[in-house]
Amino acid sequence: MRHFEERLDELRSRLLEMSGLVEFAIYRSVHAVVDKDEDLARQVLENEAQVNQLEIEIDDMAVRLLALEQPVAIDLRLITAAIKINNDLERMGDLAVSIAERALSLMHEPVVNAQIDIPYMARLVESMVRKSLDSFVKRDSELARNVLFSDDAVDSLRNGIYKEMVRFMEENPRSIPPALNLIFVARSLERIADHATNIAEDVLFLVDGVDVRHHAEAHH
Repeated sequence: MRHFEERLDELRSRLLEMSGLVEFAIYRSVHAVVDKDEDLARQVLENEAQVNQLEIEIDDMAVRLLALEQPVAIDLRLITAAIKINNDLERMGDLAVSIAERALSLMHEPVVNAQIDIPYMARLVESMVRKSLDSFVKRDSELARNVLFSDDAVDSLRNGIYKEMVRFMEENPRSIPPALNLIFVARSLERIADHATNIAEDVLFLVDGVDVRHHAEAHH
Protein backbone atom coordinates (compact mmCIF):
# COMPACT_ATOMS: atom_id res chain seq x y z
CA MET A 1 0.00 0.00 0.00
CA ARG A 2 2.83 2.36 0.88
CA HIS A 3 4.41 1.70 -2.52
CA PHE A 4 1.09 2.61 -4.19
CA GLU A 5 0.89 5.91 -2.24
CA GLU A 6 4.44 6.76 -3.28
CA ARG A 7 3.55 6.15 -6.94
CA LEU A 8 0.46 8.36 -6.59
CA ASP A 9 2.59 11.13 -5.07
CA GLU A 10 5.03 10.80 -7.95
CA LEU A 11 2.14 11.08 -10.44
CA ARG A 12 0.93 14.27 -8.73
CA SER A 13 4.40 15.82 -8.71
CA ARG A 14 4.94 15.07 -12.42
CA LEU A 15 1.59 16.68 -13.20
CA LEU A 16 2.70 19.76 -11.25
CA GLU A 17 5.95 19.83 -13.19
CA MET A 18 3.95 19.65 -16.43
CA SER A 19 1.58 22.41 -15.31
CA GLY A 20 4.52 24.66 -14.44
CA LEU A 21 5.99 24.23 -17.93
CA VAL A 22 2.63 24.90 -19.57
CA GLU A 23 1.86 27.98 -17.44
CA PHE A 24 5.28 29.39 -18.32
CA ALA A 25 4.69 28.67 -22.03
CA ILE A 26 1.36 30.55 -21.97
CA TYR A 27 2.95 33.49 -20.15
CA ARG A 28 5.91 33.67 -22.56
CA SER A 29 3.77 33.30 -25.70
CA VAL A 30 1.47 36.18 -24.73
CA HIS A 31 4.41 38.43 -23.81
CA ALA A 32 6.00 37.55 -27.15
CA VAL A 33 2.85 38.94 -28.83
CA VAL A 34 2.48 42.04 -26.66
CA ASP A 35 6.18 43.00 -26.49
CA LYS A 36 7.12 41.76 -29.99
CA ASP A 37 9.77 39.60 -28.32
CA GLU A 38 11.14 37.03 -30.75
CA ASP A 39 13.35 35.32 -28.14
CA LEU A 40 10.34 34.52 -25.93
CA ALA A 41 8.42 33.08 -28.88
CA ARG A 42 11.39 30.87 -29.83
CA GLN A 43 11.71 29.63 -26.23
CA VAL A 44 8.09 28.43 -26.33
CA LEU A 45 8.73 26.53 -29.56
CA GLU A 46 11.94 25.00 -28.21
CA ASN A 47 10.28 23.80 -24.99
CA GLU A 48 7.39 22.08 -26.78
CA ALA A 49 9.27 18.76 -27.00
CA GLN A 50 9.79 18.77 -23.22
CA VAL A 51 6.04 19.18 -22.60
CA ASN A 52 5.20 16.42 -25.09
CA GLN A 53 7.74 14.05 -23.51
CA LEU A 54 6.36 14.69 -20.03
CA GLU A 55 2.81 14.02 -21.26
CA ILE A 56 3.89 10.57 -22.50
CA GLU A 57 5.66 9.78 -19.20
CA ILE A 58 2.63 10.82 -17.09
CA ASP A 59 0.29 8.79 -19.28
CA ASP A 60 2.52 5.72 -18.93
CA MET A 61 2.71 6.13 -15.13
CA ALA A 62 -1.09 6.43 -14.83
CA VAL A 63 -1.80 3.44 -17.09
CA ARG A 64 0.72 1.31 -15.16
CA LEU A 65 -0.94 2.26 -11.86
CA LEU A 66 -4.35 1.28 -13.25
CA ALA A 67 -3.07 -2.03 -14.59
CA LEU A 68 -0.86 -3.13 -11.69
CA GLU A 69 -2.65 -1.72 -8.63
CA GLN A 70 -6.30 -2.00 -9.77
CA PRO A 71 -7.34 0.98 -7.60
CA VAL A 72 -10.93 1.59 -6.49
CA ALA A 73 -13.10 4.52 -5.36
CA ILE A 74 -11.23 7.80 -4.77
CA ASP A 75 -7.87 6.45 -5.95
CA LEU A 76 -9.42 5.31 -9.22
CA ARG A 77 -11.04 8.73 -9.70
CA LEU A 78 -7.70 10.41 -8.95
CA ILE A 79 -5.82 8.42 -11.61
CA THR A 80 -8.50 8.85 -14.28
CA ALA A 81 -8.61 12.60 -13.48
CA ALA A 82 -4.81 12.74 -13.80
CA ILE A 83 -4.99 11.16 -17.28
CA LYS A 84 -7.59 13.70 -18.43
CA ILE A 85 -5.77 16.67 -16.83
CA ASN A 86 -2.53 15.55 -18.47
CA ASN A 87 -4.27 15.62 -21.86
CA ASP A 88 -5.72 19.09 -21.20
CA LEU A 89 -2.29 20.40 -20.21
CA GLU A 90 -0.72 19.02 -23.39
CA ARG A 91 -3.42 20.76 -25.47
CA MET A 92 -2.75 24.02 -23.58
CA GLY A 93 0.92 23.62 -24.46
CA ASP A 94 -0.02 23.24 -28.14
CA LEU A 95 -2.13 26.40 -27.95
CA ALA A 96 0.76 28.32 -26.37
CA VAL A 97 2.89 27.20 -29.34
CA SER A 98 0.17 28.45 -31.68
CA ILE A 99 0.22 31.86 -29.93
CA ALA A 100 4.04 31.95 -30.17
CA GLU A 101 3.81 31.25 -33.91
CA ARG A 102 1.36 34.13 -34.28
CA ALA A 103 3.79 36.31 -32.31
CA LEU A 104 6.50 35.53 -34.86
CA SER A 105 4.10 36.47 -37.69
CA LEU A 106 3.31 39.77 -35.93
CA MET A 107 7.00 40.70 -35.45
CA HIS A 108 7.34 42.59 -38.72
CA GLU A 109 3.76 43.73 -39.11
CA PRO A 110 2.46 47.18 -38.09
CA VAL A 111 1.03 47.57 -34.58
CA VAL A 112 -2.76 47.32 -34.48
CA ASN A 113 -4.09 50.44 -32.79
CA ALA A 114 -7.48 49.17 -31.67
CA GLN A 115 -9.41 49.04 -28.42
CA ILE A 116 -8.47 45.50 -27.39
CA ASP A 117 -6.78 44.23 -24.25
CA ILE A 118 -5.02 40.94 -24.96
CA PRO A 119 -2.88 41.22 -21.78
CA TYR A 120 -6.01 41.50 -19.59
CA MET A 121 -7.61 38.49 -21.28
CA ALA A 122 -4.33 36.56 -20.88
CA ARG A 123 -4.12 37.39 -17.15
CA LEU A 124 -7.67 36.11 -16.63
CA VAL A 125 -6.90 32.91 -18.55
CA GLU A 126 -3.60 32.37 -16.68
CA SER A 127 -5.48 32.81 -13.39
CA MET A 128 -8.01 30.15 -14.47
CA VAL A 129 -5.20 27.73 -15.34
CA ARG A 130 -3.45 28.32 -12.02
CA LYS A 131 -6.68 27.99 -9.97
CA SER A 132 -7.75 24.82 -11.77
CA LEU A 133 -4.43 23.16 -10.98
CA ASP A 134 -4.39 24.46 -7.40
CA SER A 135 -7.89 23.04 -6.95
CA PHE A 136 -6.58 19.64 -8.07
CA VAL A 137 -3.58 19.71 -5.74
CA LYS A 138 -5.62 20.94 -2.74
CA ARG A 139 -8.76 18.97 -3.68
CA ASP A 140 -10.63 22.26 -3.33
CA SER A 141 -14.04 22.12 -5.02
CA GLU A 142 -14.79 25.78 -4.21
CA LEU A 143 -11.71 26.89 -6.13
CA ALA A 144 -12.73 24.63 -9.02
CA ARG A 145 -16.20 26.26 -9.13
CA ASN A 146 -14.49 29.66 -9.18
CA VAL A 147 -12.82 28.62 -12.46
CA LEU A 148 -16.19 27.72 -14.01
CA PHE A 149 -17.55 31.18 -13.20
CA SER A 150 -14.61 32.85 -15.00
CA ASP A 151 -15.24 31.03 -18.28
CA ASP A 152 -18.12 33.30 -19.36
CA ALA A 153 -15.95 36.40 -18.81
CA VAL A 154 -13.27 35.00 -21.13
CA ASP A 155 -15.87 34.17 -23.81
CA SER A 156 -17.20 37.72 -23.56
CA LEU A 157 -13.69 39.21 -23.94
CA ARG A 158 -13.00 37.02 -26.97
CA ASN A 159 -16.27 38.17 -28.59
CA GLY A 160 -15.38 41.82 -27.86
CA ILE A 161 -11.93 41.43 -29.44
CA TYR A 162 -13.43 39.71 -32.48
CA LYS A 163 -15.97 42.52 -33.06
CA GLU A 164 -13.35 45.24 -32.60
CA MET A 165 -10.94 43.52 -35.00
CA VAL A 166 -13.64 43.13 -37.68
CA ARG A 167 -14.45 46.85 -37.37
CA PHE A 168 -10.72 47.68 -37.49
CA MET A 169 -10.16 45.57 -40.63
CA GLU A 170 -13.09 47.24 -42.41
CA GLU A 171 -11.54 50.65 -41.72
CA ASN A 172 -7.92 49.57 -42.33
CA PRO A 173 -7.84 46.96 -45.13
CA ARG A 174 -4.01 47.01 -45.19
CA SER A 175 -3.93 45.86 -41.57
CA ILE A 176 -5.92 42.68 -42.16
CA PRO A 177 -2.98 40.22 -41.62
CA PRO A 178 -1.98 41.48 -38.11
CA ALA A 179 -5.64 41.86 -37.10
CA LEU A 180 -6.36 38.26 -38.13
CA ASN A 181 -3.35 37.08 -36.13
CA LEU A 182 -4.72 38.85 -33.03
CA ILE A 183 -8.13 37.21 -33.56
CA PHE A 184 -6.36 33.82 -33.58
CA VAL A 185 -4.44 34.74 -30.40
CA ALA A 186 -7.72 35.58 -28.64
CA ARG A 187 -9.25 32.33 -29.91
CA SER A 188 -6.29 30.31 -28.59
CA LEU A 189 -6.59 32.00 -25.18
CA GLU A 190 -10.30 31.17 -25.10
CA ARG A 191 -9.51 27.53 -25.85
CA ILE A 192 -6.88 27.45 -23.07
CA ALA A 193 -9.63 28.71 -20.73
CA ASP A 194 -11.87 25.87 -21.96
CA HIS A 195 -9.17 23.34 -21.00
CA ALA A 196 -8.83 24.98 -17.56
CA THR A 197 -12.60 24.57 -17.21
CA ASN A 198 -12.26 20.88 -18.14
CA ILE A 199 -9.70 20.45 -15.34
CA ALA A 200 -11.98 22.23 -12.85
CA GLU A 201 -14.85 19.90 -13.84
CA ASP A 202 -12.58 16.88 -13.34
CA VAL A 203 -11.70 18.18 -9.87
CA LEU A 204 -15.38 18.52 -8.95
CA PHE A 205 -15.90 14.90 -10.01
CA LEU A 206 -12.81 13.81 -8.08
CA VAL A 207 -13.66 15.67 -4.86
CA ASP A 208 -17.47 15.75 -4.78
CA GLY A 209 -18.28 12.88 -7.14
CA VAL A 210 -20.48 15.17 -9.27
CA ASP A 211 -20.38 15.30 -13.06
CA VAL A 212 -21.06 18.91 -14.14
CA ARG A 213 -19.90 18.72 -17.74
CA HIS A 214 -23.32 19.13 -19.36
CA HIS A 215 -25.22 20.83 -16.56
CA ALA A 216 -25.58 24.57 -17.00
CA GLU A 217 -26.43 25.08 -13.32
CA ALA A 218 -22.80 24.33 -12.43
CA HIS A 219 -21.85 27.57 -14.15
CA HIS A 220 -24.36 29.76 -12.30
